[in-house]
Amino acid sequence: MSLLRTPFYDHHLAAGGRLIDFGGWELPVQFEGIIAEHQRVRTQVGLFDVSHMGEVRVRGPRALEAVRGLVTNDLNIDNGMAQYTPMCQPDGGIVDDLIVYRLADDDVLICVNASNRAKDFAWMVENNPFPDEATFVDEGEQWGQVAVQGPAAEATLQTLSSKDLSQVPTFGVIQGDLDGISGCIFARTGYTGEDGFEVFIPAELASQAWPAIMKAGEAHGIAPIGLGARDTLRLEAKMCLYGNDIDHTTSPLEAGLGWTVKLDKPTFVGRDALLAQKQARVNRRLVCLEVEKRIARHGNDVLIDGVVAGRVTSGTRSPTFGNNIALAYVPRSHARPGSAVQVDIRGRQADAVVVKGPFYRRT
Repeated sequence: MSLLRTPFYDHHLAAGGRLIDFGGWELPVQFEGIIAEHQRVRTQVGLFDVSHMGEVRVRGPRALEAVRGLVTNDLNIDNGMAQYTPMCQPDGGIVDDLIVYRLADDDVLICVNASNRAKDFAWMVENNPFPDEATFVDEGEQWGQVAVQGPAAEATLQTLSSKDLSQVPTFGVIQGDLDGISGCIFARTGYTGEDGFEVFIPAELASQAWPAIMKAGEAHGIAPIGLGARDTLRLEAKMCLYGNDIDHTTSPLEAGLGWTVKLDKPTFVGRDALLAQKQARVNRRLVCLEVEKRIARHGNDVLIDGVVAGRVTSGTRSPTFGNNIALAYVPRSHARPGSAVQVDIRGRQADAVVVKGPFYRRT
């Protein structure tokens, strides 16, 4: 079976990107190298292809209300704003984590994770509380998407944008032109811990946006960035990866996402289960670990006094700080910063300590 390709595939080849199979998509894992790309985003600006992500459009007089009934956050946001939120099963397990963009009273865009595109759309349609007044449409094939991230992201995009990007707040969203391409959506969101924008571009014109952004960013040191650095950047910022840190077996309360769960909403899928879980207190928490000497990886066991008590969900050597960092589920008794645990890394134990997250916070 052939791999799917984004509108920017030819640009990745031309830039010497090392392409891999990423959930059925042929995407670059790196260009000049993960550490160099990571540091470029932290200090200058990088361009990511995120066209594999999915988009669902919701329109109708009760569009926003319909989405509210599917997600844990309250979506009490104005037009032109976005919000991060999990979407849960009735038992509180996470179907996916999303960003919801309120474009108008009757127009909502939802960005879903690449691996969950078909599943999420089917779930939304099946659980739509107002099918006669809110219509869900899978627009995944209609959009290309890039992320421009780093301290010089705004300056890079401003020369190409028809709107004043300095007026777009964090999690703000506007519609406008990008280098003459109309119908684009700019959102001040990202998955790196840096300032930046994610830009939705009509798919049929998306390819021409890549060289335009690269040229606009030349003065700021722009370079293409692959999936490898995307992962290390988001891990330093303690941003969850669906399929690693969260999935249908984990709840937002366990994953440290309780701030996204608004139990004062009268109804949403999973509310009863999450309310019961909060009242009973969760038995485990997703925490940040610093690991001595060795790099922990997804699936490694976490030990307490020699007994398996949890598991690592993500791990790497931090390109920013040079230490070994990880996310892991541990019992509530050992979730406080300063708690000592061990990690079984290929049969050898490494000492680790729980630290306050995130590992990196932009100043």
